[in-house]
Amino acid sequence: MNEAARKWMIRAGWLALLAVLLWWALENAPLADIWASLRQLEAWQLVVLMVFNLGIFALITMRWWIIVRAQNPRVPFYPLLGYRLAAYGLSYFTPGPLVGGEPLQIIYLQKHHGLTYARATAAVIMDKLLEFLANFLMIALGIYAIFRVGLLSGGLALGSLAPLVVLLFWPLVHILLLYRGRYPLAALLRILPARLSAPKLVRLLVVSEHMAGIFTRHHLGVLLAALAVSLLSWIMMLVEYGLMLTFLHVHLDFWQTLAALASLQLSFLMPLPAGLGALEASQVLVMTMFGYSAAIGISLSLLVRARDILLGGFGLLLAGGAYNR
Repeated sequence: MNEAARKWMIRAGWLALLAVLLWWALENAPLADIWASLRQLEAWQLVVLMVFNLGIFALITMRWWIIVRAQNPRVPFYPLLGYRLAAYGLSYFTPGPLVGGEPLQIIYLQKHHGLTYARATAAVIMDKLLEFLANFLMIALGIYAIFRVGLLSGGLALGSLAPLVVLLFWPLVHILLLYRGRYPLAALLRILPARLSAPKLVRLLVVSEHMAGIFTRHHLGVLLAALAVSLLSWIMMLVEYGLMLTFLHVHLDFWQTLAALASLQLSFLMPLPAGLGALEASQVLVMTMFGYSAAIGISLSLLVRARDILLGGFGLLLAGGAYNR
């Protein structure tokens, strides 16, 4: 089988999975019930959710700004909101766990604020590591909640999640290695076959990872402050999700809410654009297991989708407009 045929089969397989997930999610959720669930939302509730989401996005940008400002105190906060939004728009519509817009962040820092590509890349590496660290730690706590509330049980289920749990601690291990002067990304890039690597890009990543390591040793207080902001953004995400549930008249306790949010976040790890299909299926499964209708799960998914597509769409407009000139 040639390379083109193999790639086509992989794409076809993921499209088939997407179709199955969407069909399963929508099968037992009549449109009338979904519409009835969404109609009960009031305008002020939608405004509250949007304000919360903008606050979360501001905190996520602040984490990046704290890191950048440690290297260049003259970089203002407000332009970074636009850069981060443009990068989010590109990442949201890219298959995988919301990555893909990072090169834009690097370009904006170099183009508009005079940072070298290496320093800009180092700042983005640290920002992404801290983002993954906070997200993965909370997802790990969410996996505990999933077992605690009985969404999954048994040794087989726990064993199947073991590789994922190990992966979730990778950002923490990477940061600790950087602090001790070890560079796992550089080591990995050096063992790649020459035909699979671009020499200039490899050199940039190696230098940037070394700069990120120096950052962890010289700016430990800044690193901890950025991590605290990242964790605060996650707490706000949990509150926002709880508000969505309350506005849809769904009443769950803390552990159930955390388990439902973790299942939503895990859906974004699927190699599908914005977790399409996986997100809907996860919320239908969770809501039905908690005794609510499939329509509630779809309504919740639509709220999340509307929020993310609004931000992501505006980000794409920024990426292709004034911020890209």
